[in-house]
Formats: sequence, structure tokens, C-alpha cells
Amino acid sequence: MDVMTGVIDHRILLNYRVDPDLLQTVLPEPLKPKLVDGWGIGGICQVSLSRMRPRGIPAIVGSKSHNAAHRIAVIHEGGEGVYVPRRDTDSRLNQFSGGRLFPGLYQYSDFKVKSAGPDYKVVITDREGVRIMSIDATVTENDTAGSVFPSLAAASAFFLGGNIGWSPGSDPAALDTIELWTREWRMEPLAVASESSSYFRNQDLFPSGSVEFDSGFIMRDLEHEWRAQEGLACVCS
Repeated sequence: MDVMTGVIDHRILLNYRVDPDLLQTVLPEPLKPKLVDGWGIGGICQVSLSRMRPRGIPAIVGSKSHNAAHRIAVIHEGGEGVYVPRRDTDSRLNQFSGGRLFPGLYQYSDFKVKSAGPDYKVVITDREGVRIMSIDATVTENDTAGSVFPSLAAASAFFLGGNIGWSPGSDPAALDTIELWTREWRMEPLAVASESSSYFRNQDLFPSGSVEFDSGFIMRDLEHEWRAQEGLACVCS
């Protein structure tokens, strides 16, 4: 399968600003942190999908799933995108096909996703019951006060540049590569009441003071495709 297509019911972007020198320690060569006002940007993308199927297959046979990707905004000589050290899913199909039929390895995890109007609550835990990520947020019309992004337009342009994702795969000398394509690109700010991330709050990786919550955004009801790309050669540990 080279292309998977379907609908993004919602795509939550929970973002942290991170010391770029520390981010570099978790990135394989040739990737480097993409900076905003001197900060690296890491976070978690939680995406709920429906009508997912190989392109050309009727939508009626498509599947639904909740998924999440830990992301770090990166650049290299060939372009920009995001490095994805971990993916989670509540779909056994996604877990099985990831890295076999389509790029991207997945951990099977438990998702509790609630949405009611503008309100979204998500809690993700691993199979041992350890909380991986949580967010309690409301869609708002307010802009990005307190964020390194000076405006919604600036944030939207930044994340549009992250439509290529690189992640560890079965080949230790290359990163799996996929591209996100959407028919439209619409981001809305989130007012975040509470959040957590076991990865970006891990003080063995990111000591106190090196990570700060930055912002939340959401994308809703978008037709999209995931497109497999040629792997990126890397020096991966």
C-alpha cells in the first residue's frame, strides 16, 4: 500500500517548547531541531480517523481508529518535517500493518477520547496502565497568547511544514517516511485546561526547566491521505 485515504475527525496538536540542545540528543543524524524564537518544538499529535482504506477502495469498507504520534519539528539539508520517536494506536490492524504493509511502527495502547461540541478530552495509557498523554481543552477563537508563535497564521504555516514524518523502522540504516496530504488546511486554537506527556516530562531526557508547555491546536473534519515515501538514510542508534 502506497497511499491510505480517509477523514480526519479531529487532529489535536499538543505542543511544548524544548531546549534545542537536548532535543538534538534524541534525534538521529541528519536531523536537527527546527527553531522558533530559539526554542525547539516537540509535542504529541492525537488523531482520530474514519473511513480509512487504501486509495481506490470504497469508503464504506474503511476503518476507524484513535492514534497518537510523539513529534519533534526538524530540518535537514533535504527539507523539513517531524521526527516521530513513538506512535500509539487503539487499532490492532494499524499495529499489524505498521512497518509491514505501510511505514510506521505502532504501540498498541488504550485511548479514552471524549468530544462534545468544542470540548475535547483525551487520555492515552500503555498496556501497563502508564499514562502516556492527556489533554483537556476547548476550541477557542482566541489567538496564541503565551506561545512562541506570534499568531495563528504563523503557527499554521509552521505545522504545515511538518507534513513529512520520519520514524524508526525495521531498517536500522533508514527512517520510515510518510507524507500527510489534506484537501484543506484549517487549524483552530485550543484553550488547554490541563495536559500531560510522559515523554516530554521525562526528566531523564529533559531536566526541569528545559521543557515548557506552549500551545494547543486542533484540525477537524478534513479529507486526507497518508502517502508512503522513500526512506531517509540515517545514523540511527
